[in-house]
Amino acid sequence: MPLLHTDWTAAQAIALPDDDNRYEVLDGELVMMPPPTWAHQVAVEQFYLLLHAYVREHALGWVKLSPSTVVLSERRLVQPDVFVVPRGEGAAPRDWSDITALLLAVEVLSPSTARRDRWQKRHMYQAFGAAEYWIVDTNARLVERWRPGDERPEVCSDTLTWAPAGSRATLSIDLTQLLAVVAGECE
Repeated sequence: MPLLHTDWTAAQAIALPDDDNRYEVLDGELVMMPPPTWAHQVAVEQFYLLLHAYVREHALGWVKLSPSTVVLSERRLVQPDVFVVPRGEGAAPRDWSDITALLLAVEVLSPSTARRDRWQKRHMYQAFGAAEYWIVDTNARLVERWRPGDERPEVCSDTLTWAPAGSRATLSIDLTQLLAVVAGECE
């Protein structure tokens, strides 16, 4: 399969030999993901830790990190920075292909991914029916919250609350504190 192929499927990308690169398929376009920065990974870690504790305490599902493979459709394969798979009925997914729904997808912006994250991937997550999609802008110190059908985001800069279907309690994230940690201003 030539790498110059122009109409990729998720299956073709999954079949690529492991070359230590991360790939996504965005509407048939194969996109190589750049390596993350330190601040990006600190943000991913902070969101993962908060979400993991909350999701586990309330038995809502599973929180995972990239690298991962979430197939949204035949021509759409993404690797969200952090995501939550709902518990649903039954056991945990055994394979990435078992993921058929997302309670939440979180992408931390990088200069090279911002446009795709805000436009192309947002539309893809909304079409897939992800209950929420958070775009974390560490430079602007805010989170854009998107839900299916939204034409504009809810912009959160102080506190971000999350109460997914099935939860009995709300997760409240102090964004001011979390993004100060990401900026290296405190621990």
